[in-house]
Amino acid sequence: MKKTIPFLLLFLGVLTFSQQIEHFKTILNDKISIRALQLYGNKVWYSGTDSKFGYVDLNNPENQKQIVLSDQKLQFRTLAQDKKYFYAINIESPAYFFKIDKKSLKYQIIHTDTAKTAFYDALSFSGKNGIALGDPYGKCMNIVITRNSGKSWESLPCGKSFEIGEGEAAFAASNTNIFIHDEEFWFVTGGKRSRQFYSYRMGEKLYGKEVNFVNGSSSTGIYSLDIDPSSRFGIAVGGDYTQQEANINNIATTINGGESWQIQASGKNAGYTTCVKIKPGSKGKEIIAVGDQHISYSSDFGKTWKKISDEKGFYVCEWIDSNTVVFAGKNRISLLKLTF
Repeated sequence: MKKTIPFLLLFLGVLTFSQQIEHFKTILNDKISIRALQLYGNKVWYSGTDSKFGYVDLNNPENQKQIVLSDQKLQFRTLAQDKKYFYAINIESPAYFFKIDKKSLKYQIIHTDTAKTAFYDALSFSGKNGIALGDPYGKCMNIVITRNSGKSWESLPCGKSFEIGEGEAAFAASNTNIFIHDEEFWFVTGGKRSRQFYSYRMGEKLYGKEVNFVNGSSSTGIYSLDIDPSSRFGIAVGGDYTQQEANINNIATTINGGESWQIQASGKNAGYTTCVKIKPGSKGKEIIAVGDQHISYSSDFGKTWKKISDEKGFYVCEWIDSNTVVFAGKNRISLLKLTF
């Protein structure tokens, strides 16, 4: 791993939108692609390519650590946590479920999926409950759940309520196409069809809802989802990876926990978006979003958007506090400080 260049200032977009961006700094440089982040202990934790897993201290970016979870150079696009552990799954077969102790960083493989078609898109935990979302096995999405912090895992049986169509799947873009809260979870699909699925009992009952989103090809659909459980507000974003500037029907919001969705800002946003995050405490009023070619911000529940940076190469984002967001992607992790 290359040494971090401390507090490297990135001025692209700062001059144009100085009323919103205070500064932009890189806290990790490395040869890695990062699509999953977690915050814990005032550190940014990440997983990525070549089996890499590690952290960067937010107070002192020179304090960082990286370990290699396997000598097989696995590709990680998932990372989740509960009170004591981190969890990660590689994207290709065989899929290994890793459990990493937060204190010692000792790790073990707790589950293995040997199916030839195994490909895991996202992973999330709420307390002891966890859900892993994978590409379809037959007529249904591959959904694996745990209720005991990963000690045991079970696959949800395929049922008519969540059968998917040909060419419908999920995207392993930023580990944010699922959201779990207690025993409720939501996940979204794309491709030839875009839908949002919901369960209120860890998969005992699962309901699908069509979303009038851009779709029709393997690169189109919903890539990322975020929910505010207290208000039942939610937002879904995406687009077409092969047409980054296309911005028709690529943002939708719900005010009732996914029972209905409304398209927002169609034709009036920065295009393909890979990750969206609601500002904590805002109940959905303030939102940050990132795509391969832009960073965008909304202050009105996703109805209108302003591109605040043309910074490229970020895939995932997370709010650190009320005016700081961490971004990660190709070869770096960076912090964005906003002023309002």
